[in-house]
Amino acid sequence: MYDLIIRNGRIVDGTGRTPYVGDVAISKGVIAKLGEVEGAAREEIQAGGLLVTPGWVDTHSHMDGQATWDPFCSPANHHGITTLVMGNCGIGFAPCKPGETAHQQLIEVVEDVEDIPGTALAEGIAWNWESFPEYLDALDAMPRAINIAAQVPHCAIRTYVMGDRGASNERATPEDVEKMSALVREGLQAGAIGFTTSRTELHKTRNGLSMPGTYSEEEELFGIGRVMGELGTGFYGMVSDWEDDAWLAEMQWMKRLSIENQCRFNFVLFYQTDEQWQRVQKQLEFVRQANSEGAQLVAHVGARPVNVLMSFHGTVHPFFLHQTFAPLAGLTPQERVEKLKDPATRAAMLAETAPRLGIEVADRMTSDFHLMFELGEQPDYEQSPDKSIAARAAAAGVTPQEYAYDALLKRDGRAMLYFPFMGYDQGNLDRQFEMLQDENTVISLADTGAHCGVLSDASMPTFLLSHYARDRSGERFSLEQAVKMHTHDTARAVSLQDRGTLEVGMRADINIIDYEHLQLLAPEVIYDLPAGGKRIFQRASGYRYTLVGGQIIMHDGEETDARPGALIRGAQASPRSESLPVG
Repeated sequence: MYDLIIRNGRIVDGTGRTPYVGDVAISKGVIAKLGEVEGAAREEIQAGGLLVTPGWVDTHSHMDGQATWDPFCSPANHHGITTLVMGNCGIGFAPCKPGETAHQQLIEVVEDVEDIPGTALAEGIAWNWESFPEYLDALDAMPRAINIAAQVPHCAIRTYVMGDRGASNERATPEDVEKMSALVREGLQAGAIGFTTSRTELHKTRNGLSMPGTYSEEEELFGIGRVMGELGTGFYGMVSDWEDDAWLAEMQWMKRLSIENQCRFNFVLFYQTDEQWQRVQKQLEFVRQANSEGAQLVAHVGARPVNVLMSFHGTVHPFFLHQTFAPLAGLTPQERVEKLKDPATRAAMLAETAPRLGIEVADRMTSDFHLMFELGEQPDYEQSPDKSIAARAAAAGVTPQEYAYDALLKRDGRAMLYFPFMGYDQGNLDRQFEMLQDENTVISLADTGAHCGVLSDASMPTFLLSHYARDRSGERFSLEQAVKMHTHDTARAVSLQDRGTLEVGMRADINIIDYEHLQLLAPEVIYDLPAGGKRIFQRASGYRYTLVGGQIIMHDGEETDARPGALIRGAQASPRSESLPVG
């Protein structure tokens, strides 16, 4: 007898093959049979008219803290994510020396760089570890609903080994490199699936310093990379600015490191301006050539450009630097909305000129109204320039500031503006689509768990299906393409061969979806993190069931009591079985 049979679903199996109608039988957490399944099961789900897909694999999360207290790693579970990878961008919480000073040092980096409330991290993290293996043990001991995997973060090991020298980005000595390499070896042997570093100056701490590891020399980067070559496991991950005069040199050392150590090198790829798009095209051509010569370079790209969500209750909005707004920031949401509705407050706010900080990103938050859009109750992330705040204001005969102010007060002050401030210069997602189509890219960069006051991009897989495969007016992916992109392709990019497709012997991590009604819901600001920390949270409708290891963890948007998830330790091999013919 099977544990569970999913009957008569439209199976989109993650391989890219044409969907077909059939059954999926599950035993002991893995797929036992596909096609027409005879026999009984302890439980059956009738999936007529519904999609049956593998669970989504999220390669770029920042759940390193939240995973220690939240078994669902929400909002991942609301978007069908059954496996997520953390430790990205060189950021994490292990290793860490004992004591409040060391703990606070890492908390501040994560708060400053990833916009996760420090009070929530301080309240939520138990710190029952020092070493990276001990951190994995702590994660392993906790019952959880979804699967997680961890990478060794450069920031943490550099700070652990070098102390203030590491935090201030001093050059590592050969002894430092040896110690850091030993910690990476220890982490990989304990079950880390990779190592990550950050080389972007966008990642700044409150002291104006770039995060530890940003300017590491080649001897440090290669010293760590050699560990992967010696062990024959693990992959490298990196985010960088790709400066116009330096990107090629960066790509060349990445290629050498990958070839010399026979390891995959995952890197974040994005662009900010129209001019930089030419650089992206050259990088992708470099990757094609490098991989033909034996490298394993994989570009990670987002389904949406770099963006923020603006709300009177979030971190940023066009008036967040105004003196009139300052006393409102400490009010409760309801009190703040009442004040903002006051005509006197509105007049005072609109009479102010936003101060210029001389920080490009911050200054653009208060002025780039041609790239700001009302998000709406049914969020639209691909709006044309004529729907921008600037265009709507001109049509209404008001200033962009007036229009933005009133737009943010819609839905009783819960409305949001969408601001794609990098890579939306064409006013559409054609270039994101082009990057996602490339054979050497994977969909990524959801930043699940991070940027709590400005983002909720854990919704990426839902957006991929509902927009890029179904609703988009421009070029679209086929359904089987889109599913493969966020299952098979993402799983293989992080060395997980045991999931991502619906085939016999593979893990029974599964979504059952009402595709016709799959819909992103309007994001909202909620206050459910430890110590009352706030975050922007986005749900979806249309996910009927999400299964992990054959057990139902979500049903129609509601969490169940099942806790079948686990910490993944190391690369996972493909099961030795063949899928049955399905016609």
